[in-house]
Formats: sequence, structure tokens, C-alpha cells
Amino acid sequence: MSHQSEIITEKQIKQLNKLLPSRTVGHTWMLVYSTFLHGFSLKTLYRNMECYDSPMLIIIRDDEHQIFGVLSSLPLRISDGFYGTGESFLFKFMEDGTIKDYKWTGENNFFMKGSRDSVAFGSGRGHFGLWLDEDFYHGSSNKCETYGNDTLSRHKDFLCSALEAWTFV
Repeated sequence: MSHQSEIITEKQIKQLNKLLPSRTVGHTWMLVYSTFLHGFSLKTLYRNMECYDSPMLIIIRDDEHQIFGVLSSLPLRISDGFYGTGESFLFKFMEDGTIKDYKWTGENNFFMKGSRDSVAFGSGRGHFGLWLDEDFYHGSSNKCETYGNDTLSRHKDFLCSALEAWTFV
């Protein structure tokens, strides 16, 4: 890893490593964005991802100390529609310390979508699996058809207290 995570532990990193796509194996985790270093800004996250073309791991800690996130098959960008591949998945760490992942169900191809004021992962029937506003302050998580996930946080709406984005180089 290029930096130490401020959100997850070594044990959690090992659990995540087991879920990552094979094309990331043997690559170094490179910290591209952190609210601890860069503030709370979707624009900065987009700007920091511009020169990468590999999967991105986004890890979030909410105001109730729940940890969850998404592995996106491609870097985030502003887009007219959804993009990405079935390599993407959502995940959350459970209270017992285990990790629960939600892989692509095959129901639709609504993997990720970026706009100037928000970013969303997974969709279906008007709900996003994970949604964040432009300041990474408000977020929401709902069951969605793309991943068949449970709500990632304790409540459907949450406040984001920290976010890290990693790529693999």
C-alpha cells in the first residue's frame, strides 16, 4: 500500500484482498483520494482519478462507524449514463468483523454513474445501491437490482465521516 488506511485495519484489508478481481493481484494499492488529505469534494476525487485506468476501491466510514464501499471496474468520471462491468461489487463489514460482498446479479448493467453533484453505484426501481452527494456529506444505500444488496449502512440515509479511494498500480 502506498499509504496506511485511516479507515480500515490490516485484517480488513486482507479480507478485501480476497474479493478483488484477479487483474489487481500483485499490484500495489495506491491512495488516490482521502477526505483526511483532500477534504470533502467529489470534484477533487474526479480530478485525482483522471490519469488512472484500473479498478477503484472506494471505502466509506459513516457517522455510526459502519464501514462499507464499492469496487468499481473503472475509475469514476462524469457520465451521461451508467457504465462499468460486472467485475464491480458492493461490500460492507459486519459487526462480527466479517465482510459481506454483493456481486453483480445480472439483472441490469447499472454499475456506476457520475454527475457534477453526485455519484451512484447500482440501481433499479428508483433506488441506488450506494449514492453520495458532491460534498461526501450525505449518502444513501438501498437494495438495488444490480447487486441485490442489503442496505450497507444501518440506516438508508447516512452521513459520511470519511472516504478513501484506492487504485491498483
